[in-house]
Amino acid sequence: EELQRKMKELEEEQEKLKKVQSWVNSQLDTSADSTSSSQSVLSTEEKTEADGRSVYVGNVDYSCTAEELEAHFHGCGSVTRVTIPCDKFTQHPKGFAYVEFSVSEGRKNALAMSDSLLKGRQIKVVEKRTNRPGISTTNRGRGTARGRGGVIIKYVPIYAGGRGRGMKGGL
Repeated sequence: EELQRKMKELEEEQEKLKKVQSWVNSQLDTSADSTSSSQSVLSTEEKTEADGRSVYVGNVDYSCTAEELEAHFHGCGSVTRVTIPCDKFTQHPKGFAYVEFSVSEGRKNALAMSDSLLKGRQIKVVEKRTNRPGISTTNRGRGTARGRGGVIIKYVPIYAGGRGRGMKGGL
């Protein structure tokens, strides 16, 4: 009976999420008509605001699903989004997740759940760091050529004359 009640709650939550997702998609379609500059400023503000309602969850079990994470943090507040990043080559989860709440109060409650157990693992919950443009770890160029052991070796000829038969006359 308890299991059926939980399933019904999850199905109702899923229906709500589908409605919200369709509403968001319709909003994105209408905002695509606006100018790109105002849209990018708005999206940056929205991202910063969403980051203020989000938490980073570390040490997440690789078999954990978004639904399980949502259920774990359900008592903190209404969960808007759960993101589990995956490796782009293997498609396996990376072992951490982001949980976004509808209000910032949910984030505060979730921070108190750090060190709780999820699927037998002690998770770490911290504030989500806002990604700042311009501080990129992937856009650093190609680096500099290094010699052996990370030491730059530059050969400077002492005497540039002749054909390599040693120095004439000495110094």
